[in-house]
Amino acid sequence: MTTQPPATDWNYPTAMRVGPGRVGELPAACRELGIHTPMLVTDPGLADLPMVESLLRICRNDGLNIAVFADVKSNPNGANVDSGVAALRAGWHDGVIAFGGGSAMDAAKAIALMAGQQRPLWDFEDKDDNFRRVDEAGMVPVIAVPTTAGTGSEVGRSAVITDDVARVKRIIFHPRMLPELVILDPELSTGLPHSITAATGMDALSHNLEAFCARGYHPMAEGIALEGIRLVHDYLPRAVADGRDLEARQQMLVASSMGATAFQRGLGAMHALSHPLGALYDAHHGLLNAILMPYVLQANREALEDRMDRLARHLGLPQQGFAGVLNWILALRTEIGIPHSLEEIGIGSDQVERVGEMAVRDPSAGGNPLEFDAAGYSAIYERALRGVV
Repeated sequence: MTTQPPATDWNYPTAMRVGPGRVGELPAACRELGIHTPMLVTDPGLADLPMVESLLRICRNDGLNIAVFADVKSNPNGANVDSGVAALRAGWHDGVIAFGGGSAMDAAKAIALMAGQQRPLWDFEDKDDNFRRVDEAGMVPVIAVPTTAGTGSEVGRSAVITDDVARVKRIIFHPRMLPELVILDPELSTGLPHSITAATGMDALSHNLEAFCARGYHPMAEGIALEGIRLVHDYLPRAVADGRDLEARQQMLVASSMGATAFQRGLGAMHALSHPLGALYDAHHGLLNAILMPYVLQANREALEDRMDRLARHLGLPQQGFAGVLNWILALRTEIGIPHSLEEIGIGSDQVERVGEMAVRDPSAGGNPLEFDAAGYSAIYERALRGVV
């Protein structure tokens, strides 16, 4: 028997309302932030579902002049952001509601950033002090309502947007891109298919795990990551096995937010590889991280023995040390239906060298426990293609 998860309010890393049914507080939340004409940004797969229709009805009955923008790809690109900004300006919208998975979150935050900017989007890529170019008066507030437990983008200060011309993913950053309010309502995620629950849950694990392993010094983030991994260990199999398990759904939403809070410490080779693979093959980000995970861990093994000892003890694994953690991850992937190799999702070996070169330049590479060159990243990619751990 499962227990009803509690409802609670948090203020770290931003204002967060957590618990079943709390999406019903959205109209009041908009008014508290001075939003009267919100634009709800979501993806096409959600736009026509009853949950969105219900949310629109609640907002309109409360007097909010709300509209929907759903021209968002699974890997949102610059054109999606441009279209969203045009829709926001045309509707005189004074705030954005990010509703959905990581794609909707990233697109929504970028649209809110660009609402009143005069510079192009790529001028705000996360390099040097580019964020100082932002006219903060031209930004509008964001309320984030995730429906998947994976990216944690609802508590992030950046957005990953694909540059289709260069065929790369770029990170757009500004401190005020952090949403003003987050609503974590597990009832919104109960209808997710098993495969999406599994892939997004493994994405949450990848964020927590890479943050735990990263080189940067940030003990607070390290502690958050360690507990986030435990939540995935305890609750992801339950969420996949029974999508109506509200306790598991809520704990996975929390684990997702924890991962994105923790990775300010750094990420690593999983993301350095999944970003170019997502840009080149338009594959699901969480699924890519899930498949790459054991190969990246194995490549970093010499730098991780002590950390994996701690992690195995924290999780209470039957086998201790690095081998215990690796075998747990392999078993978890099998249990929840994650493919073992990149070949199984249609990714080939035609761009091995290019992926290696793109990975070594990816900002996530800077946090990896070991420093790999392009050939090193290509070698990890090749092992993941063939499924050779």
